[in-house]
Amino acid sequence: MVSAHAESNEPVTPTRGDGLVRLRLDIAYDGTEFSGWARQNGLRTVCGEIEEKLGAVLRTPLQLTVAGRTDAGVHATGQVAHVDVPAAMLPDDPSRLVRRLARFLPKDVRITRISRAPEDFDARFSAMRRHYEYRLTTAVYGADPLRARDIVSYPKVLDLGAIRSASAELVGLHDFAAFCKRREGATTVRDLQRFDWERDGDVYTAFVSADAFCWSMVRSLVGAVLAVGEGRRDLEWVDELLRERSRSSSILVAPAHGLSLVRVDYPDDADLAARNEITRDVRTLPEGCCGD
Repeated sequence: MVSAHAESNEPVTPTRGDGLVRLRLDIAYDGTEFSGWARQNGLRTVCGEIEEKLGAVLRTPLQLTVAGRTDAGVHATGQVAHVDVPAAMLPDDPSRLVRRLARFLPKDVRITRISRAPEDFDARFSAMRRHYEYRLTTAVYGADPLRARDIVSYPKVLDLGAIRSASAELVGLHDFAAFCKRREGATTVRDLQRFDWERDGDVYTAFVSADAFCWSMVRSLVGAVLAVGEGRRDLEWVDELLRERSRSSSILVAPAHGLSLVRVDYPDDADLAARNEITRDVRTLPEGCCGD
């Protein structure tokens, strides 16, 4: 799983010029049959579907920039993207495009809202934090058939208290290199602002929020604390992971289909430009912080 990190190959600065209007798109999708968000030649992707259908409706080639580039199998109910469109191609009220696109998009992806974006809005760089949820069930019969595409069957005995303690160890500003697939030139320092769990019968739900996530980070976090919940690992192991500076082979990454991007937070319109600049700065840990 990846989201809004600087190694994205999407535009990093506004591309608007005379005659272009920036639109914000709020998006939901079932990621089961997609090869992730990002466009890939010869593969079905969320971005590819939307660009193709929206471009056909507006009769112009388009390129989207997204808040979180989710991996294959990962879902979203609160994805956000922006796109720059020639003003001449737009209806007076862009929200009218939602109904039109519902007729053309496949059933596993919906654009739930389209609006003119505020000045300086960038779906990727303006975001303050992303919120994910991960769901699994320990029921011996597996996942309910109506939820099998977004809940992982995990028929093992779990200690919720141990899972919560392990998750709390990971909250804060850290180098999460042990939890991320490394990309050349990309930082793995992240501010993990929330990582906690709730249980409803056999269903466990993790709530994970951060300023941004690096590639595979959320599913690695979940996999690590589940190892503690099963009793295979302890809190000392979790603490040691934060001292590692390369991806750890000891972490079993949780399956993709339990993960959903549920919300992206943005600042007030007046603060968008400042947020864009902050996000573009390379994250580094303060000297002596977090075990360094």
